[in-house]
Formats: sequence, C-alpha cells, structure tokens
Amino acid sequence: MTNTTNTTNATNTTKSDTQALTLVIGGNGKTGRKVAEKLTAQGRPVRVGSRSGTPAFDWNEPTTWLPALEGVDRVYVTYYPDLAFPGAPEQVGAFAEAAVAAGARRLVLLSGRGEEAAQLSEEKLKASGADWTVVRASWFNQNFDESFFLEPVLAGVIALPTADGVEAFVDTEDIADVVVAALTDDRHIGRTYELSGPRLMSFADVAAELSEVTGREIVYVPVTDEAYRAELREHGVPEDFAELFNLIVDGRNAHLVHGVEEVLGRTPRDFADFAREAAATGVWDVPSA
Repeated sequence: MTNTTNTTNATNTTKSDTQALTLVIGGNGKTGRKVAEKLTAQGRPVRVGSRSGTPAFDWNEPTTWLPALEGVDRVYVTYYPDLAFPGAPEQVGAFAEAAVAAGARRLVLLSGRGEEAAQLSEEKLKASGADWTVVRASWFNQNFDESFFLEPVLAGVIALPTADGVEAFVDTEDIADVVVAALTDDRHIGRTYELSGPRLMSFADVAAELSEVTGREIVYVPVTDEAYRAELREHGVPEDFAELFNLIVDGRNAHLVHGVEEVLGRTPRDFADFAREAAATGVWDVPSA
C-alpha cells in the first residue's frame, strides 16, 4: 500500500464541480467505459476520448488532443497499448502539459503495479503541474472475458510464460470506483494508490475456477518466453507484450495491496464472484460439436 491515511468514498463537491466536463481517454475500454458510466450516473458530463469519438482522440495524433480537451476540467488518462511500451512517457508528458495549459488541471492516471517503465510516465504527468492522482492496478479480472485471455479460455488452454507465479487480479469495477472518487474528491489529489484483489492466484488457480463455473475443462499450460513470443509474432501482436509477464514471474507483485479499502472503505471484489457473473452471461459458452 502506497499511502496509509484513511479516506472514504465521500466526495467534496459544489454545483460547479458536478457540472465540470470530464474527458475519459479510452472511454470504450475495460475501465474507461465503467468510469464514464459511473460519472454519467452521478449527473456529471462526460466526453469519451477515442479514435471513434467526437471529437476524435488518438495518442499517436497530437493534433487531436486540443479539440478533445476543449471545455474539459478533468481527465481520466489511460494509455494504449501500455505505459511500459517505448515512447509512452514522452506522449503522456506532452499530453499532460497540453491538458493543464488548456485548463484541465485534474488528471487521474491509470498505471500498473510494479511497472518501472510506467513510473516514468507517472513522473512526466506529475511534472506538468497538474492536480494528479495515480492509480496503480494489478492485472484485471476482465482480461479473461473481454480481451487478452478470452480466446484461450474459449479454447480451453491458457498457455503463458508465467510458470507458477501468482497475481492478485483486480476487478475493473473496483478500479472504476477508485478512479471516480479520485476525479471528484479533492482529498485524493497528490496521492498514489495501489489496487489488488483480495487474494493471490496462479494461472492454474484461475483455470480451475473457470473450469468450475463453465462446466468444462480449462487448463493452464506453462510455456517458454521464446515460444510465447513466437505466438505473438504469428498473431501480429508486438513482442513487447511478453515482457509484461515478467511482473508475475519475478514475484514483485506477489503480495496484496489495499488501495481499494483505503479509498472506498470496503474489500475488493473476489475473482470467484467475477467468474460466476461472467459465466452467467454466456461469454465463455462453447457450442457443442
């Protein structure tokens, strides 16, 4: 846990605060979508920052940044593909400076636990003069039903270079609740929160729990880093993605942190609850042969 001062999810708001426009970068993504929904439910205006948005936002096209920032008071900053990728600190720093100059002083950055490269982006954002909050998250539960690991789960084989490493998977609902609190409550300015789920799990543990909720066998198969990189190349995915698994293999995140409790005053959502609810949607159903 990065900070120890107890805070709750109560907010300090004024009429002008509730009317402030928030830009949610990656507003169609796993966390951004939920942040946008929760802010909207509170009656707060939201602009989705994406290449398909109006106006469009593209990290690789700086000319799109200022139009997306027009009239914006605060920003939820998520970076694609990952803050650990080359060039991310420079882009995040340049965007943060542009945001502050445009009048959007409150910036909340989604970062990663244990990612030293991501911390370079954190420092660039802080140096902009923004009223900042950093949210460092563990790997998402939703990676198994929305993105990276959905296809392997459907295939019944999760083959990864993680050996017997463990991770405290965190739910995007918890991340979104923390982000909304950081965007709307001045008490979170200048704070760094680390978020995890309530227990450590190996990918073999994950496969066992997914097998239970889906009623079919799903197995975890450890593979070498070289084999995994070859698979990434075959599917046209940048090999740099493989380096993210070092965070699990070397054990740097093999412990729980308590940012969810610190900000929200409750325990984080367990992977088992996520798995049961996701299975009920049919996302992991496989047609019978």
